[in-house]
Amino acid sequence: MTPLKLYPPKPDKVYFFGTCLIDMFYPQAGLDGIRLLEREGIEVVFPDDQTCCGQPAYTSGYHDEARAVAEAQLDLFPEPWPIIVPSGSCGGMMRTHYPQLFAGSGRERQAEDVAGRIFELTEFLVHVCHVRLEDKGEPQRVAMHTSCSARREMGLAETGPALLKQLDNITLVEQVRASECCGFGGTFAVRHPEVSAAMVEDKTQAIEAAGAEHFVTSDCGCLMNIGGRFDRKRLDGNEGQVGGEHIASYLWRRTS
Repeated sequence: MTPLKLYPPKPDKVYFFGTCLIDMFYPQAGLDGIRLLEREGIEVVFPDDQTCCGQPAYTSGYHDEARAVAEAQLDLFPEPWPIIVPSGSCGGMMRTHYPQLFAGSGRERQAEDVAGRIFELTEFLVHVCHVRLEDKGEPQRVAMHTSCSARREMGLAETGPALLKQLDNITLVEQVRASECCGFGGTFAVRHPEVSAAMVEDKTQAIEAAGAEHFVTSDCGCLMNIGGRFDRKRLDGNEGQVGGEHIASYLWRRTS
């Protein structure tokens, strides 16, 4: 059972860990996440030397390599500020697995300190900032996809929907496969492409069947996979396919 997390008062400063996929493919999602935090009166510090959290190596069984990558991140957060991660999978890696990676080593205490300050972005906005959103967009039917790591490792199935439900012009539709994996799983999609493709087809069909006009997710890996499948359907001549967006960009766009 995941232990109860006690949330702190809203701080003056936070660190922002951008993640590889945001850095490489979705930089706007990172910028919009930072803007959401700054609008709450928080100064955001982005350590320049951050790289990968180490999850790809860790989930592939290369723990020594994952430890080397993770060790490079530990020194980036010397001040006792919260560390905000716009990804449940990277957040889950840092919060749950960093202490395991460094157990019994000279870095154990530092890894535990960093892990204890990790917050996924939607979690932080809901439970620490107690954000209140004013919707300025047109009516839209939206489906939320919460990643497996956010749902199971971090226990955050409700924070994304809680933010979307604050938007008066949004109808949040429930997909029948809401708790199922989209099939990305990082290196899983590379090692088992046929299985991954079947899983994401199930996911996109469920989103369409729910009547969604748009989908949002708090993980860019899921966004890449689900959005990519919808793009492929569009290229194959299937009109009216659902668009997708990271929840940070969606919230910023709807409330700005």
